[in-house]
Amino acid sequence: MSIKIDKLIRSKRKTVGLEVTPEALLIVRAPRNLSRSEISEIIDKESPWILKKQQFFRENHNRIKEKDFIEGEEFLYLGRAYKLRVVHNTAATLIVNDNFFYLSEECLENAREIIERWYQKRAYEVVCERAAYYSYISGIKFKQINITGAKKRWGSCGANGNLNIAWRLVMAPVTVIDYVIVHELSHIEIRNHSKEFWRRVGIVVPDYKKDEKWLRDNGHFLVI
Repeated sequence: MSIKIDKLIRSKRKTVGLEVTPEALLIVRAPRNLSRSEISEIIDKESPWILKKQQFFRENHNRIKEKDFIEGEEFLYLGRAYKLRVVHNTAATLIVNDNFFYLSEECLENAREIIERWYQKRAYEVVCERAAYYSYISGIKFKQINITGAKKRWGSCGANGNLNIAWRLVMAPVTVIDYVIVHELSHIEIRNHSKEFWRRVGIVVPDYKKDEKWLRDNGHFLVI
């Protein structure tokens, strides 16, 4: 069975990257000098994974859509699902406790902005705490934390030693957040994905492959 390439992006990269989007489209990122036949061979080899992901997205399309901010809708935080409650006459626009997100009815028009701001603030607090811990454990120093609105990348490491982490990541379990932080910390010293790089990551987070898989399988649910 031939799998259609919906978008082919060529660059200076050295390896082929495959991405199946929530719309079940296949995006291929490939080196400039790699032939179409070589790309096709890689796609054939990875076809079970590609087809499985495409089927998953087609079957779960409605679950991945952006929030409507209605009563009972679920929001993720640190891997847990919290139900939204729209309430009257609250002193604060948004209150989060152990079970619910309480949103003032008067603020429904700005619900996305309010909840996103809350996530950004929590992300900064969580990432700063975890990054400081893993900086101490690994001995790798960073300059500062930047919380970004990135939709395609969970994290990146700037040439100046800054760690850039997407606020959406705070919806994931803490172990997954830790993995992304350690991944980017490791890039401060090793700017590639060599065996030595992964060895260094594995020393600090031995189960990183499990967390990496969690992001591949669930990252598309981390939306509001």
